[in-house]
Amino acid sequence: MIGTLHLIRLALRRDRILLPIWVLFLVGVTYSTTTALEELYGTQQSRDLLGVTANANSAFLAMLGPLHDWSSLGGLVVWRWGVFSGLFIAIMAMLVVTRHTRAEEEAGRTELIAATVVGRHAPLAAAVIVAGGTSLLIGLLQALALIGKDLDPAGAFAFGLSTASVGLVFTGVSAFTAQLSENSRVSNAIAGGFLGVIYMFRAAGDAAGESGPQWLTWLSPIGWTEHVRSFADNRFWVLLLPLVAFGALVGVSAYIVTRRDVGLGLLAARLGPPEGTIGTPFGLAWRLQKGSLIGWSIALFAVGVIYGSVAQAVGQMVQDNPTLGQIVSKIGGADAMVDAFFATVTQLLGLITSIYLVQAILRLRSEETSFRAEPILATPVSRWGWVASHAVFALVGGAVVLAASGLGLGLVYGIQIDDVGTVLPKMLGAALVQLPAAWVIAGVSLVLFGLFPQLTAVSWAAVSVALVLTLLGPALQLDQWMIDVSPFTHVPKYPDITFGPLAWLTLVAVVLLAAGFAGFRRRDVTT
Repeated sequence: MIGTLHLIRLALRRDRILLPIWVLFLVGVTYSTTTALEELYGTQQSRDLLGVTANANSAFLAMLGPLHDWSSLGGLVVWRWGVFSGLFIAIMAMLVVTRHTRAEEEAGRTELIAATVVGRHAPLAAAVIVAGGTSLLIGLLQALALIGKDLDPAGAFAFGLSTASVGLVFTGVSAFTAQLSENSRVSNAIAGGFLGVIYMFRAAGDAAGESGPQWLTWLSPIGWTEHVRSFADNRFWVLLLPLVAFGALVGVSAYIVTRRDVGLGLLAARLGPPEGTIGTPFGLAWRLQKGSLIGWSIALFAVGVIYGSVAQAVGQMVQDNPTLGQIVSKIGGADAMVDAFFATVTQLLGLITSIYLVQAILRLRSEETSFRAEPILATPVSRWGWVASHAVFALVGGAVVLAASGLGLGLVYGIQIDDVGTVLPKMLGAALVQLPAAWVIAGVSLVLFGLFPQLTAVSWAAVSVALVLTLLGPALQLDQWMIDVSPFTHVPKYPDITFGPLAWLTLVAVVLLAAGFAGFRRRDVTT
């Protein structure tokens, strides 16, 4: 452990901008959500009505989880923001740990540091302390923000600690995945895939209702935060589960560190073919990107299957709940409720797909900083051709991923109602209309790569802002012009699909992509 303190200081210095942004974002949204919900549901009658509709709506249950306590403002905050808070803090922990462990080994800096008076466990320990400490700080500040709104201190700390517990679990998960592969992208992909799986377990368990497999939520660290029941029962004992998982994952990771060579992983890198088979930039891009594309397509298909499997229950709930039936009849009956469910789900799938698009675009920057772009560009390969070889995976690959999600939705729901021929084309269309908005996010990433290469990480901020504005903007009572900043706000809602907004979004995406191409053509290839 010698040298751990110095490496902590180094990590904090390198992340002196990134970490404060994460802290301010997660704490700020917590406070803003509390203020907005206080204004929206200021009376007990409005809260009771929300409780009836929220817990009877599979769409709400799948996206947000159950509303355990609607009599208090704190219970509403936990329901509206708890799942997303857990997702964001998990992403933060993954990025921080991988950045200061596997990415450092991949760049060769860990070997240089290890040649000095630094213990073998120090790099991993520093990354775990920084990521875990930031998670705990976020949880503490979230609790203080809720207490500042005169909410119950016990419930506030239950919520803050449950959020922090997700960060701790994924600190351990990323510490473990960093030992598996020689590549930081693969490490993040494995951790991200695990996050997607546990989110699906939670969504399926919550949406299934009392008669379904609710036990699935106990397989998810995000589900554990729901079982804490902040502001309702405040079951602090549930937090022992993430603590045990964190300790076990970090312990196993520390053991593996001393049993492998620096720079190598437990999963050996595959050897290439004995003879060269890559003759074009696109062929190389396909070799580099195909694993990600296939993985995302399978994952989104699975998400579509899960959401499609609960869609039929949305209409059934109207029949089982007379009070809800009276409410829904005013907006068009059960069919309108099912349509609203699919509109929400496809929008969420579009937001998730935009993460893949940004990942595909940022592979360009990774190739550039890893000294692999210059040898390619030294051959008769144009800059435009090289950029286009990767950009096509954001444009066409995004369509493939969204089509996979629509296929999962349409097949399962169509089989349930015995009308696959009608439902499947509708679901494919509802998913694919999200594509122009996702292209806009990809365009922002390419602009940053072409014009401001040192700021390409801001691409992830663009995804986060779009997600918050789209899903939480109305609840936060933001001005409409702020909500309109998200391209997904302008996508027509299923089933009322019009092509005018899609054409404008496509045009914006084309302009941004062209600016990114032109910017890279004029700037130096940098490291």
